Amino acid sequence: MKPVPFRIAMTGATGFVGTETLEQALGEGFRVNALTRKAQPPRARLKWVPGSLEEAAALDTLVRDADAVIHIAGVVNAPDREGFEAGNARGTVAVIDSMRRRGIKRLVHVSSLAAREPALSDYGWSKELAEKHVKASGLDWTIVRPPAIYGPGDREMLELFRMAKRGLMMLPPGGRLSVIQVGDLARLLLALAQEKENSLTRSYEVDDGSPSGWDHKDFGAAIGRAVGRNVRVIATPEWLLSIAARADRLVRGKRAKLTPDRVDYFCHPDWVVAKRKQPPKRLWLPQVPTEEGLKATAAAYREKGWL
Repeated sequence: MKPVPFRIAMTGATGFVGTETLEQALGEGFRVNALTRKAQPPRARLKWVPGSLEEAAALDTLVRDADAVIHIAGVVNAPDREGFEAGNARGTVAVIDSMRRRGIKRLVHVSSLAAREPALSDYGWSKELAEKHVKASGLDWTIVRPPAIYGPGDREMLELFRMAKRGLMMLPPGGRLSVIQVGDLARLLLALAQEKENSLTRSYEVDDGSPSGWDHKDFGAAIGRAVGRNVRVIATPEWLLSIAARADRLVRGKRAKLTPDRVDYFCHPDWVVAKRKQPPKRLWLPQVPTEEGLKATAAAYREKGWL
């Protein structure tokens, strides 16, 4: 008798991180239930579930018969705190409630390193609130806090690549950050979905393996190398970034990438993951060197005509 394939229920499967996680899951032979707002083409071992986080019936269908749920969906941009709470915290509660109704226990919850500093931004506050709901859920949960995520298909970091192509990049003065390539993050999420011992009720911070993260200037230079340019990185004070954020909102409206909320946490000096909070090495290690990953990302942007 053939073993029954492991079944994953996934939110956010049509987004940047979700798309990569879905591709890896199907490539490894998993069966996947994936939530979607829009009609999607059929694929083997994949069941698209029409609906959203606001629809309890759709979520009940999504998680039914799942061995694990990977909750990726969320918002990185919203007009106000209410919007962040709805997309990140209340959406998480809705997933938890459906899992309880269906008797599904294993939850891998994708948060953000921004949750470490909830007072800095509405986004970070909403992510921390979602984590509190997960921790109080009674489920077999694991929380993953990624730092800045990059890779082919990402539009959030695209602006930095475009600035680098012009040879000039505006970044906050001082400070350090961690980054992770999307494929490495997806591998971890799938590994955790199947892991039921060491990772339960643990929160992990993950990165590319750089011992002390990246200095802003060094990271800007690395993006410059990825696009084939020597980049001049300009240390831009918070007040000037705030003006630029308001201008971006006026010009691009809801499509603005630099928002006042983002400026607050961009300018925080320490977005480096805590090494003591990383997953066990026997479970997962990053495989993509960041210099190579950035070059591959730039190449993918060019292929799509974005860069």
